[in-house]
Amino acid sequence: MKYPNITISGLVCTGTTTLSKLLSEKLGWERHSTGELFRKYCLEHNLPLEETSLRPDSITLEIDSLVKEKLQQEKNLIMEGWLTGFLARDLKDVFKILLVCNDALRIDRLVNRDNLTVEEAKEEIEVRERENLKKWTRIYGVSDFWEPKYYDLTIDTYENSKEEALNKTLAALSTAGEA
Repeated sequence: MKYPNITISGLVCTGTTTLSKLLSEKLGWERHSTGELFRKYCLEHNLPLEETSLRPDSITLEIDSLVKEKLQQEKNLIMEGWLTGFLARDLKDVFKILLVCNDALRIDRLVNRDNLTVEEAKEEIEVRERENLKKWTRIYGVSDFWEPKYYDLTIDTYENSKEEALNKTLAALSTAGEA
């Protein structure tokens, strides 16, 4: 395979965790999730996950730096998280995947995953995305983190099942780098 590492990025409930786990199992590669790192930090420091403004910028920068460092120094990694593809945008030997999905399905997935009402799920998604985008825009000076220009493959998980997303990823990886 041409690419020694893979990133999978997307907003809340686009399927990044699902695809990263399936891909990790299929390839036998190690998987890391920035979301899990941030959730762990928030729990340890009694910070609400959706209140990004309460999380010091230094923690965000530290975890983002760790992601990029791992992608530069290690092999056979799958890094999953909102910004992993953006963070790896200048790394030519990393295959970057962006998952997108319509808001209605994302809300439905969060309702079912976290046992929330539709209104609670809408509010959680809105708050988390707004707060994260505000923080990341301030830190990185841009706001187009999920523009396809940063990615090698974009998959709509509304139009593709988890199996179809996995198969499209594997097909793209097998032909990546061919002229």
